[in-house]
Amino acid sequence: MKTKLLAYCLVAAFLAAFALPDAQAQKDRRRGTAGADYLLIPITARTAALGTTTTSGLSDMSGVEVLFSNPAGLTANGGTNALFSRMEYVADIGVNYLGVAQNFGNNNIALSLMSWDFGDIPLQTEEQPEISSVTWSASYVTAGLSYARQFTDRISAGVTAKVLSENIDDVGATGMAFDAGMTYTVGESGLRFGVSLKNLGPQMAYSGDGLVQLIRLPSQSGNATPNAVTLEGADFELPSLLNFGVAYSRPIGASSVVTVLGNFRSNSFEEDQYAAGLEVGLLEILYVRGSYQLQSDMDNTFYTGTNFGAGLNLNLGDTRFNVDYAYRSTDFFDGVNMITASVTL
Repeated sequence: MKTKLLAYCLVAAFLAAFALPDAQAQKDRRRGTAGADYLLIPITARTAALGTTTTSGLSDMSGVEVLFSNPAGLTANGGTNALFSRMEYVADIGVNYLGVAQNFGNNNIALSLMSWDFGDIPLQTEEQPEISSVTWSASYVTAGLSYARQFTDRISAGVTAKVLSENIDDVGATGMAFDAGMTYTVGESGLRFGVSLKNLGPQMAYSGDGLVQLIRLPSQSGNATPNAVTLEGADFELPSLLNFGVAYSRPIGASSVVTVLGNFRSNSFEEDQYAAGLEVGLLEILYVRGSYQLQSDMDNTFYTGTNFGAGLNLNLGDTRFNVDYAYRSTDFFDGVNMITASVTL
């Protein structure tokens, strides 16, 4: 019964993404109109190296790391997992991500926090456009609470509730977003499927002192006291998307495992994206990864589509340490580097 329910959900999601004849035309009209695009950027090394193809989850993937792709993958966590990731983004922007996950039998919960640091930015205004020593700062912070449950040995589902906070000098916006997903494991065959909906939530809008301007009404004299007028920020939608993923793992010899992954991402406000990834594990210690992401017009992204990475897995009794590195190549910048460290007890 539960297997049939999962199949129905997958078919319904597929039809929702592709059945409408004018779906692509609607996307073209809405392209670039969403905000909070930072929610689309992978922030952990293994996920980035595999080109965000981990929607189906992986049996040995860190519980916190898989949250970006599909909260249902949290069920792979068998104990207590803590993770920290650092990404050196373009233009000297730094991104920190940390989280902790805990297993309770068939139930799993996780807390996560992501923070973008843009550094000090020279202040330039219409009245004073010259660069001076006066600076301002911006920040994006996302806090998440996730829950996942293993319903059978094959089916799991999960959901994440996120609080979004954006601040640019003295203007800010706060909102909510939700992720939900399911995974299905085909017995002991090494084949896994997954589907996830991401960034669903109400519209957001900016507000704050930065939208207050002092003006004089046409009927006032030139020396009259200006009036404080608050400009109303326009609402913007979140970058919602739908993911379909598949992964197949197969032992090669007695000491190696090869995993092939694929993913289709249907974006509501951008071009759809296809991705394929490959991971080779040696002695369950060293992992080498690579992937390629493709969309119809690659000129609309500064990424070249190629991603590479490697990881080290150390099992010390009941404790497992993981260190992963990833590199995403870009056309106009020096590339994106990230490193992730996690421990599972």
